Amino acid sequence: MMTPLRFARSALRARPAAFRVPLQRRGYAEAVNDKIKLSLVLPHQTIFRSTDVVQVNIPAESGEMGVLANHVPSIEQLKPGLVEIVEEGGASKKFFLSGGFAVVQPDSQLSINAVEGFPLEDFSAENVRAQLAEAQKIASGNGSEQDIAEAKIEIEVLESLQAVLK
Repeated sequence: MMTPLRFARSALRARPAAFRVPLQRRGYAEAVNDKIKLSLVLPHQTIFRSTDVVQVNIPAESGEMGVLANHVPSIEQLKPGLVEIVEEGGASKKFFLSGGFAVVQPDSQLSINAVEGFPLEDFSAENVRAQLAEAQKIASGNGSEQDIAEAKIEIEVLESLQAVLK
């Protein structure tokens, strides 16, 4: 069985020399004054796009992560949580996403793709508490297997939302 790392090494060695591009390397603590070109998109619309972003904090499955300009290219799976966008001048915008993927590309481009996402100010802590109590009742009840599974997913999302609203 070939591991992803062995596959990548084999693919790099096998590609024609004409197409070889040197791998980009960047030191951990390089100071950079560039901006991030950010697009935050849902399947049905773009909810935020800017070229004046200084930092983006994302809820990656591997842990909370801050993305600055010239970040190492990567793909991160996102869990339900808060995306904080820090713009030049210190203003910040916050969006709650249901999960998705963040793709950091060369040239300080960041694409965040999610199924659902809303500005954090659209939520009411009181409504979230009420919906969480209802979902917990369904999950611990004796409804259908599908209802219980859906309630457990709803609980995960609502608990994440409740944590960022505090």
